[in-house]
Amino acid sequence: MIKLERSFYKKTAIVLAKELLGKYLVFNNGNDKLIGKIVETEAYMGFIDKAAHSYNGRRTPRVEVMYGEEGHAYVYMIYGMYNCFNVVAAEKDVAQAVLVRALEPIEGLEIMSLNRYKKPLDQLKKAQIIGLTNGPGKLCKAFGITRELNGEDLTKDRLYICTGEDENFQIVETTRIGIDYAEEAKDFPWRFYIKGNKFVSKPY
Repeated sequence: MIKLERSFYKKTAIVLAKELLGKYLVFNNGNDKLIGKIVETEAYMGFIDKAAHSYNGRRTPRVEVMYGEEGHAYVYMIYGMYNCFNVVAAEKDVAQAVLVRALEPIEGLEIMSLNRYKKPLDQLKKAQIIGLTNGPGKLCKAFGITRELNGEDLTKDRLYICTGEDENFQIVETTRIGIDYAEEAKDFPWRFYIKGNKFVSKPY
C-alpha cells in the first residue's frame, strides 16, 4: 500500500468521492494499526450544495477545516454523540469535502470490536461483524476517530489513506442519506458505493 500524496486530493468532491472507493483508511492510534477499505462515500460540494456545512459561504469555527488545504481530515459530531470522518477536497477556500460513510474492516478487527461493542471479536455474531464499520458514526467509533483528529494532515503518519489493490468493481451512484432538509440537494446523486459490497451502509 502506498500513501496518497497531497495532489491526489486536489479535485472536486464528486471526483474524489468516487476515486476514494477501494482505497484504504489507516489509523495508527499509538498502539495498534487499524485498516479499512473505503466502500461508500458522499460528496459535499461546498457553496452550491445546500447539504454542505459550507453552503453559500457559511463559515464557522466548526467548518473552518473545510476552507483549508486539501488532504486534511474534517471530523465533526452529529446528534451530540456520533463522529463523522470527512476528507477535505479541491483546494484552499473551495470548502468541499467527502464523507466516508462505510468501510470494509481489513486489519485490527479485535480493537474495532472492543471499541464498538465492548466485546472480543470471537463473541460477535456475523451481523455484528458486518456492522462494525458500515456507517459513518460506526466506523469512527470502531477506529477511535474523534474530533481530536479534526484537521489532521492525511499525508502524515497517524491517519492517512493508501492505494488499494487493483480490482475491478462497479460504482453505484445514488442520493445521499439523512439530508431531507437540503431541498433540491437531497435529490443529487452524490453518494457512491461499491456494488455488491456487504459493508455498504444502505444499498440502493
